Amino acid sequence: MNNFTIVIPARLNSTRLPNKMMLLIGDKPVIEHTWRQAMSAKATKVIVATDDQSIFDHMQFVGAEVVMTSKDHPTGTDRLAEVANICGFDDEEMVVNWQGDEPFLPYEFIEKVANKLADHPKAAMSTLATRIDNWEDFFNANVVKVVHSNLDEALYFSRAPIPFPRGVEKGTGELPENVQPLRHIGVYGYRAFFLKEYPKLKPSPLEQSESLEQLRALSNGYSIVIEHMDTIPPVGIDTAAELELARKWYNEKN
Repeated sequence: MNNFTIVIPARLNSTRLPNKMMLLIGDKPVIEHTWRQAMSAKATKVIVATDDQSIFDHMQFVGAEVVMTSKDHPTGTDRLAEVANICGFDDEEMVVNWQGDEPFLPYEFIEKVANKLADHPKAAMSTLATRIDNWEDFFNANVVKVVHSNLDEALYFSRAPIPFPRGVEKGTGELPENVQPLRHIGVYGYRAFFLKEYPKLKPSPLEQSESLEQLRALSNGYSIVIEHMDTIPPVGIDTAAELELARKWYNEKN
């Protein structure tokens, strides 16, 4: 098992679900559930990165390592970059981003993305993908697709259906066997040197067009390696409906 650090970005403000990090599932807030789940992974350390005093105070009270960051970061990657600088990570330190609103993410996804990065020492980032098997997901702009080389290096990420199967007519139900697109799973590993460079990189036209920040890395010549997974992780908590589903699932398990 390789050494890596988990950083959990935890903003209080959320457009679709205000104060979601501190909303309760059972008797604990969302962010505490996420931190406790992250602690089950075989990471060297787990750090919560927040811009809110109430999150900072609560997580410090329950024993978490917490770093206070700026409220002005445009992306979660920028927040991780600040943590890398505050904590003085070595350039080759491997950092895995575990979103604060994903309390039930299986830790195996985190370990897979860390191991993939360790196996590719020249890569700046690693991430995950799983096969798309139906036409609906293939044409769904909310399902991000990725294509990669024979060396598992990402060539492009898109909301469009890629690679597009020439000569294959769109149907319904399952995709033909010879069409095997990949769904991107938004779990990322980073080398700290890239995080330190990231805030200096200008957003690329590709990133702005697709609204996919990982395209900034590709546009600037950084390598992202892809690990295949057999399953899709549980969705994060972005809406009141998803919070209620999470509460129901938690109550049934406990």
